[in-house]
Amino acid sequence: QVQLVESGGGLVQAGGSLKLSCAASGIFFSIYAMAWYRQALGRQRELVAAISSGRSTNYADSVKGRVTISRDHAKNPMYLQMNNLKPEETSVYYCAADNRITITTQMPARCWGQGTQITVSS
Repeated sequence: QVQLVESGGGLVQAGGSLKLSCAASGIFFSIYAMAWYRQALGRQRELVAAISSGRSTNYADSVKGRVTISRDHAKNPMYLQMNNLKPEETSVYYCAADNRITITTQMPARCWGQGTQITVSS
Protein backbone atom coordinates (compact mmCIF):
# COMPACT_ATOMS: atom_id res chain seq x y z
CA GLN A 1 0.00 0.00 0.00
CA VAL A 2 1.42 3.36 -1.08
CA GLN A 3 0.77 6.52 0.88
CA LEU A 4 1.60 10.03 -0.31
CA VAL A 5 2.15 12.93 2.07
CA GLU A 6 2.54 16.55 0.95
CA SER A 7 4.35 19.29 2.82
CA GLY A 8 5.59 22.81 2.24
CA GLY A 9 2.35 24.72 1.81
CA GLY A 10 1.53 27.92 3.59
CA LEU A 11 0.94 31.62 3.16
CA VAL A 12 2.97 33.54 0.61
CA GLN A 13 2.79 37.00 -0.91
CA ALA A 14 1.92 37.41 -4.56
CA GLY A 15 5.13 37.13 -6.51
CA GLY A 16 6.70 34.92 -3.89
CA SER A 17 7.89 31.34 -4.13
CA LEU A 18 7.23 28.03 -2.43
CA LYS A 19 8.59 24.53 -2.78
CA LEU A 20 6.27 21.62 -2.11
CA SER A 21 7.48 18.14 -1.24
CA CYS A 22 5.78 14.77 -1.51
CA ALA A 23 6.97 11.67 0.29
CA ALA A 24 5.88 8.18 -0.73
CA SER A 25 5.81 5.35 1.77
CA GLY A 26 5.41 1.63 1.25
CA ILE A 27 6.37 -0.17 -1.91
CA PHE A 28 6.78 2.36 -4.72
CA PHE A 29 7.91 1.27 -8.15
CA SER A 30 9.96 3.27 -10.61
CA ILE A 31 7.29 2.78 -13.27
CA TYR A 32 4.99 5.12 -11.34
CA ALA A 33 4.37 8.50 -12.86
CA MET A 34 3.77 11.33 -10.41
CA ALA A 35 2.00 14.65 -10.57
CA TRP A 36 0.85 17.72 -8.72
CA TYR A 37 -2.78 18.80 -8.83
CA ARG A 38 -4.56 21.72 -7.27
CA GLN A 39 -8.15 22.40 -6.40
CA ALA A 40 -9.37 25.90 -5.69
CA LEU A 41 -12.59 26.65 -3.84
CA GLY A 42 -15.55 25.81 -6.03
CA ARG A 43 -13.40 24.43 -8.83
CA GLN A 44 -12.54 21.01 -10.16
CA ARG A 45 -9.15 19.53 -9.53
CA GLU A 46 -6.58 20.77 -12.05
CA LEU A 47 -3.42 19.06 -13.21
CA VAL A 48 -0.55 21.48 -12.57
CA ALA A 49 2.49 19.42 -13.50
CA ALA A 50 3.40 15.81 -14.16
CA ILE A 51 6.60 13.84 -14.34
CA SER A 52 6.87 10.46 -16.00
CA SER A 53 8.72 7.40 -14.81
CA GLY A 54 11.46 8.48 -17.22
CA ARG A 55 11.49 12.00 -15.72
CA SER A 56 10.02 13.78 -18.70
CA THR A 57 7.77 16.64 -17.58
CA ASN A 58 4.74 18.58 -18.70
CA TYR A 59 2.96 21.58 -17.25
CA ALA A 60 -0.32 23.39 -17.35
CA ASP A 61 -0.09 26.37 -19.66
CA SER A 62 -0.87 28.72 -16.79
CA VAL A 63 2.28 27.75 -14.87
CA LYS A 64 4.79 27.25 -17.66
CA GLY A 65 7.98 29.14 -16.95
CA ARG A 66 7.20 29.52 -13.25
CA VAL A 67 6.98 25.93 -12.03
CA THR A 68 9.39 23.02 -11.97
CA ILE A 69 8.47 19.47 -11.05
CA SER A 70 11.20 17.03 -10.11
CA ARG A 71 11.64 13.67 -8.42
CA ASP A 72 14.20 11.34 -6.95
CA HIS A 73 13.59 7.85 -8.34
CA ALA A 74 15.85 6.22 -5.76
CA LYS A 75 14.16 7.61 -2.66
CA ASN A 76 10.72 8.49 -4.09
CA PRO A 77 10.42 12.14 -3.04
CA MET A 78 8.83 14.58 -5.44
CA TYR A 79 8.99 18.36 -5.51
CA LEU A 80 7.15 21.28 -7.00
CA GLN A 81 9.04 24.56 -7.13
CA MET A 82 6.61 27.42 -7.72
CA ASN A 83 7.79 30.95 -8.45
CA ASN A 84 5.97 34.23 -8.94
CA LEU A 85 2.81 32.91 -7.33
CA LYS A 86 -0.49 34.60 -8.10
CA PRO A 87 -3.53 35.08 -5.83
CA GLU A 88 -5.70 32.97 -8.13
CA GLU A 89 -3.38 30.04 -7.44
CA THR A 90 -4.65 29.83 -3.87
CA SER A 91 -5.63 26.17 -3.69
CA VAL A 92 -5.14 22.89 -1.97
CA TYR A 93 -2.26 21.20 -3.75
CA TYR A 94 -2.22 17.42 -4.05
CA CYS A 95 0.54 14.96 -4.73
CA ALA A 96 -0.55 12.07 -6.94
CA ALA A 97 0.86 8.94 -8.51
CA ASP A 98 -0.10 6.11 -10.83
CA ASN A 99 1.47 2.92 -12.10
CA ARG A 100 1.58 4.28 -15.62
CA ILE A 101 4.36 5.82 -17.64
CA THR A 102 2.70 9.23 -17.53
CA ILE A 103 -0.20 11.14 -16.00
CA THR A 104 -2.35 13.42 -18.14
CA THR A 105 -5.60 15.32 -17.90
CA GLN A 106 -7.20 12.59 -19.99
CA MET A 107 -5.67 9.83 -17.89
CA PRO A 108 -5.57 11.16 -14.32
CA ALA A 109 -3.75 9.67 -11.37
CA ARG A 110 -5.51 7.17 -9.14
CA CYS A 111 -3.42 7.46 -5.95
CA TRP A 112 -3.64 10.71 -3.99
CA GLY A 113 -2.19 12.46 -1.01
CA GLN A 114 -4.21 14.45 1.51
CA GLY A 115 -3.25 17.85 0.14
CA THR A 116 -1.46 20.93 1.42
CA GLN A 117 -2.90 24.43 1.42
CA ILE A 118 -1.23 27.29 -0.42
CA THR A 119 -2.66 30.75 0.13
CA VAL A 120 -1.30 33.57 -2.02
CA SER A 121 -2.05 37.01 -0.63
CA SER A 122 -2.55 40.02 -2.87
